[in-house]
Amino acid sequence: MKHFLEIDDLSKEEIAEVLDLSELVAPPRVLSDMSVGLVFEKPSLRTRNSSEAAVYQLGGLPVSMVSGEVGIDKRESAEDVARTLASYHGFIGARVFAHSTLGRMAKAIDAAGSETGIINLLSDHSHPCQALADLATIRNHFGFRPGVKVAFIGDSNNVARSLTIGCLMMGLVVAVGSPESYGFDDAERARFQALGSVTFFSDPGRAVDGAQVVYTDVWASMGKEEEHQQRLRDFVGFTVDSDLMSRASEDAIVMHCLPAHDGEEISREVLESAASVVWEQARNRMNVMRGLFLFMSGVRPRS
Repeated sequence: MKHFLEIDDLSKEEIAEVLDLSELVAPPRVLSDMSVGLVFEKPSLRTRNSSEAAVYQLGGLPVSMVSGEVGIDKRESAEDVARTLASYHGFIGARVFAHSTLGRMAKAIDAAGSETGIINLLSDHSHPCQALADLATIRNHFGFRPGVKVAFIGDSNNVARSLTIGCLMMGLVVAVGSPESYGFDDAERARFQALGSVTFFSDPGRAVDGAQVVYTDVWASMGKEEEHQQRLRDFVGFTVDSDLMSRASEDAIVMHCLPAHDGEEISREVLESAASVVWEQARNRMNVMRGLFLFMSGVRPRS
C-alpha cells in the first residue's frame, strides 16, 4: 500500500497486522536514513507528537511544517508542495482542511513516478490514524468479539465516519447517536449498513443502551467554531455524563479523541472516571503510527 487516505484503504486483515506491528517492543528501524515530512494546516498536539515520536523510534527524522510555512494553495499549489516534499522524504503526513487536498497530492506524486507515500493525518472527511488508535484501544479491552457494541455520541463528523467504518470492518456492532440535523446522510448510512450491523438514533440513550464502548468527540470541530453557540443549543442532552453512562454495559469504557470540553460533549466526572481510557487511547496514537510506518515500509520483523 502506497498511500493511506481512508481507514478502508486497509483490509480487515491488514488493520489487524498494523495493530500487531504497533505492539512490538523493539521495532526494526525501518526509517533509518530516511526523513518524513509532516504538514499541519491545522493545529495539532497528539497528531504531531505521536507522529514525530513514531518516526524517531523507527530511526527516521521527522520534519514538521505548519500552515504558514507551506501555504498549500496560497504560496503554491498542493501538487507542487507534494512534488517538492517527495523530493526529500520517504513519506509525507498531512493534516489538512479539505480531503481533496490529499487526493491531489497523492495524484501528483504518482504522476511524477515518486515512491513517496501520503498519510492522512486528518481531513474534513476522515481521520484514519485516529481510527487505528481507537481500534487498538478497543482490542486491548474487548478484542474484536462479535456483539461488542460501540456507541458514538455527537456530531457525525470525520472521526465518527472513520471509527464507524473501522469498527464495522472488524465485526463490531455500532450505534450512532446524533441530533437530527447532524447525522449521516442516507448514502453514507447505506454504505455503513453494507459493511455490518449499524443503527442510527436521535436519542443518545437508545444509542448507548448496553454498549461496551461509549465514544464522543467535540461538537464543533476545527473550522466550525462560528457554529459553536448554535451547536451548544442543538446538542443539549448529548453530553456523555454519569446519567448517560448508566445505560451502558457495566464494564463499559469511555473514549474521546481529545481535546475535551468539560460539560459539553463529556463531563469531567466521566472523563476522569475509572471507565475512561482516553489517555491510553492518546498513547495508542503513537503506537499505531509506528505500526503503520512498519506496514507501509513493507519490512516485517523476523518471527
